[in-house]
Amino acid sequence: MTDTPAPNASLTPLPGKLYVVATPIGNLADLTERARAILSAVDLIACEDTRTTGAMLSRFGLHRPLVSYHEHNETEAAERLAGELTAGKSIAVVTDAGTPGLSDPGFRLVRACRRRGLPVVPVPGACALTAVLSASGLPTNGFLFVGFLPPKSAARIAFLEKYRAFDYTLALYESCHRVDKAVAEIAATLGPHRVICIAKEVTKLHETFLVGPAADVQTRLAKTSLKGEFVLLIAPADFTL
Repeated sequence: MTDTPAPNASLTPLPGKLYVVATPIGNLADLTERARAILSAVDLIACEDTRTTGAMLSRFGLHRPLVSYHEHNETEAAERLAGELTAGKSIAVVTDAGTPGLSDPGFRLVRACRRRGLPVVPVPGACALTAVLSASGLPTNGFLFVGFLPPKSAARIAFLEKYRAFDYTLALYESCHRVDKAVAEIAATLGPHRVICIAKEVTKLHETFLVGPAADVQTRLAKTSLKGEFVLLIAPADFTL
């Protein structure tokens, strides 16, 4: 006689709980078993773009009610969703790609839940930031994630000057419309030998890592398509490959 293993309770969403669910940043095979189970059974999925999330769910044969939760309605929607959790619904929050709350909607809903004493459950998975850090070769004993740099050149340069002597790796996201300017400013402000990493389209078909002195990366970036999502890492001043 063979013992039947007990069901994994963590795969079943419970009433009144918010699940912060990481979704693939490109390769759909990166959706975890747990994330798929939670997304298949929650009462409601709050998502950045219902079309994007709806298309992803359809690829996995999942169909759940969706509600828009994005930067333009985040404050109002957070309170409304927290109210639904209080009423006993189970809700998952997702973004278009990656882990909610990291330069993506999610923080205000989690804060609203914490203020009300509602349980929040992380369902970890893909994250562009940690994926690039792990494969960059730059120091990971400590890092500062700063989201997106300011759009104005003067503000970006002021930021670089402020953190010129920072002891750990700086990590940020950058727009495809500004990444070339940002790298040029790094080379000019921090010096051409400052080690950086530019990664784009991580886990996707055209995944690219450019690692080395800023001036070298700038030259290589000029020969690369700027389409896609970018992560930029800046090593400490005394770091060499």
